[in-house]
Amino acid sequence: MNANQLINMVIRRVTRRLINKGVNTGINMAARRGKPNAEMTTEERDQAKRAKDVTNRARQAGRITRRLFR
Repeated sequence: MNANQLINMVIRRVTRRLINKGVNTGINMAARRGKPNAEMTTEERDQAKRAKDVTNRARQAGRITRRLFR
């Protein structure tokens, strides 16, 4: 392995983590509709939790689908 390959490998890993963090933050903001937890009622918190659960299930279904159709 040369230095260029090592640098590319590290940059890809860091980029992937940053993008995943950004996507997760965006999904959480959309589920909470931009409100912080302190301003939300218990009903809104429950709805936000359900929205996050649905999103996680959709991601999992997408991963399974990709595995099946390789």
